[in-house]
Amino acid sequence: MNSSALNVAKTRLRSAMKQRLSGLPRDSITSQSHNVFDSLSKFKPYLDAKRVAVYLSMPGGEIQTDPIVRHALGSGKQVFVPYLHKSGLPPGEGPARLMDMVSLKSIEDYESLQRDKWGIPSVDAGTVDERQRSVGELDGNRSEDIALDLILMPGVAFDIDPQSGVIRRLGHGKGFYDYFLHRYALAASTEERSDRRPTILLYALALKEQLLSADSGETVPVGPHDQPIDGLFLGDGRLIGSAE
Repeated sequence: MNSSALNVAKTRLRSAMKQRLSGLPRDSITSQSHNVFDSLSKFKPYLDAKRVAVYLSMPGGEIQTDPIVRHALGSGKQVFVPYLHKSGLPPGEGPARLMDMVSLKSIEDYESLQRDKWGIPSVDAGTVDERQRSVGELDGNRSEDIALDLILMPGVAFDIDPQSGVIRRLGHGKGFYDYFLHRYALAASTEERSDRRPTILLYALALKEQLLSADSGETVPVGPHDQPIDGLFLGDGRLIGSAE
């Protein structure tokens, strides 16, 4: 599939999923979010993780992460959340905006975040210099990189490749996570940082309606830059791992 056809296929699936998820009752989202939290709270890599990155959820249409953020902070973990900012990359060498993961200082800090136009709690740009960052580049200025143990990612749709058993993820279309993971991998590949950057675990959180069934006729279209994930926490309580 060429890039043009790939983009068309992704756009169509995103549109179909948006319509499908918009009709989900809030009670179902709340119940499924509880199931995911229950599964995660028993997941050894999460329990052992010292630094966890997690998306901050929209009010609807996806697994709610508020209980996860509160539990992680209350358990003494260092929690990182997405922050979008202007890229310091030269024109033509990358996107104009980048996503990094920046640290929360406390539950009070988390509760003080203001919601953006999508209803997502967002880090104030004026506080970023006070926070640690997982890839230390902000507006072209460098700072210390912080290694992460686990990233909990959102997505629009997921499926399981019938040949490889790999879980495929369709994101929201901005490429923020894929490019962040590319930058994170570049930081990990440098020899002097190899002892600080173990392989990061990538798990997504999804409502059961976001996992496409094998007999639905729908599949997640992926290209060479789409990052595979290690596993998927589903709202029905299942934890699905990618085949190696």
